[in-house]
Amino acid sequence: MKIKLEVQGLTYSQTQNNAYALILKESNGTRRLPIIIGGFEAQSIAIQIEKIKYSRPLTHDLFKNFSETFHIQVTEVLIYRLEEGVFYSQLICNNGHMIKEIEARTSDAVSLALRFDCPIYTYEKIMKDASIDESSIFAKESILDEPEVSLSDENEFEYYTLEELDKLLDQAVENEDYEQASKIRDEIEKRKAE
Repeated sequence: MKIKLEVQGLTYSQTQNNAYALILKESNGTRRLPIIIGGFEAQSIAIQIEKIKYSRPLTHDLFKNFSETFHIQVTEVLIYRLEEGVFYSQLICNNGHMIKEIEARTSDAVSLALRFDCPIYTYEKIMKDASIDESSIFAKESILDEPEVSLSDENEFEYYTLEELDKLLDQAVENEDYEQASKIRDEIEKRKAE
């Protein structure tokens, strides 16, 4: 039987340096499934959660645009196996004529699930082996109590060119969004100093 999961958020990993824990919560339960992912993958997920738009598509956005151009939808993500601490996932894709399963890293699969607005599932065995029950004492002292990370603040402008940053700065000032303008200015100064 499949169990539906939802993205609860991201936290810094307490077990690995320069890594994050993606927390998936059981839709109709108290269990949480922490999955360790890298910084770039966490950023892609955070960007979608926070609905940040870039002037050019990032990798997962490009994949979605490409798929939709050729009438392919990701209809489901399935985390189907856990082996030696590694989660294995599949994208369930449909082009209207056939359904295909495509192997994907779990971090990529979740990032795409958010973009395609499709459900994420796993199996009971994986939940039994790797989940944390938030009602347990252990969970109350776990990564679930860490504050959520806003990765967009760290590298919000890293994919923009200096020319694009200048335009964004002008727009932010014009819109009187001085906090955003300050961040953009800092990024421009940082780049010029490098």
